[in-house]
Amino acid sequence: MPRPLGELEDAVMSRVWEWNRPVTVREVLEDLRRERSIAYTTVMTVLDNLHQKGWVRREQEGRAYRYEAISTRAAYSAALMNDAWAESDNAAAALVAFFGMMSAEQTEALRDALRVVDVAGVRVTAPEGEREERRQGAGEGAAEGPAEGRLEGREEAGSR
Repeated sequence: MPRPLGELEDAVMSRVWEWNRPVTVREVLEDLRRERSIAYTTVMTVLDNLHQKGWVRREQEGRAYRYEAISTRAAYSAALMNDAWAESDNAAAALVAFFGMMSAEQTEALRDALRVVDVAGVRVTAPEGEREERRQGAGEGAAEGPAEGRLEGREEAGSR
């Protein structure tokens, strides 16, 4: 189970992930100093700790190190969500509660993600407006499905 990053670890990792290249302590320090007063040794210690925890790899360049993320922020977020879900004593109820908290943008992101991933027994249909756009772009009847965009399980999809 990945432990959530601390506030300063997250601030450092956010830069490493955003820049998507090997970074030096000095680069991270200069960017962090726009927001807060912080010492070089503090940033160096945080990056060393992140290296020890397996979040970054480092390569020596002269007297300094360059640090690079081992995985993505998306992978980190997914691991935290998976761990939180695994802690629930009722996985279905946890998902229902989670889905109920989602914004429209998050719901659309979920729909997009499920179109990419093959989840056994689940079929994603496009919302009505999106299907209309497809029909107009590809001729009548190009997109078929239920009247509203939704996730369908085995039973709803007709494999009763």
